[in-house]
Amino acid sequence: MKEIIIKQKQILLFILAGGLSAVVEIGLFKLGSVYLPKIFPSELNFYGIKYPLSNVLSTLCAILFNYVLSICFVFEQGKHSKKKEFLYFMIVSSISTMLSLSLFQLFFHYVFLENVSISLFVFSPEVLSKIFAIIVVSILNYSVKKKIIFNG
Repeated sequence: MKEIIIKQKQILLFILAGGLSAVVEIGLFKLGSVYLPKIFPSELNFYGIKYPLSNVLSTLCAILFNYVLSICFVFEQGKHSKKKEFLYFMIVSSISTMLSLSLFQLFFHYVFLENVSISLFVFSPEVLSKIFAIIVVSILNYSVKKKIIFNG
């Protein structure tokens, strides 16, 4: 019974850490997607890729934020040294980032083509695409990080 409670607690903490990281990522992405095109006009369309710099910078900041939350609150000390643990975390996060960026482009070009209004909020196609890319990648990240990086 204690193991079930601990397992559920870890999943809840992972969801909370992921949620906070998603808020950081989406917030920074929104800021970047509004202000970076004024500095770098190609940010709006870089060889068919929408908002590449905003995506990469917001994702990198969220990854670092998530790493701190993961080692402080979610996972126990891994089976690796801190350096290896961080290296593995960054490798997995880099692969996840490429997947997230790809999913963002797919969602943005083919799924979310118009604003979606929910009560007081209006979600742009950019933000909806970012949210759904984060959700898909987060599910994969939990399993990989738990089994490979930290004590599984």
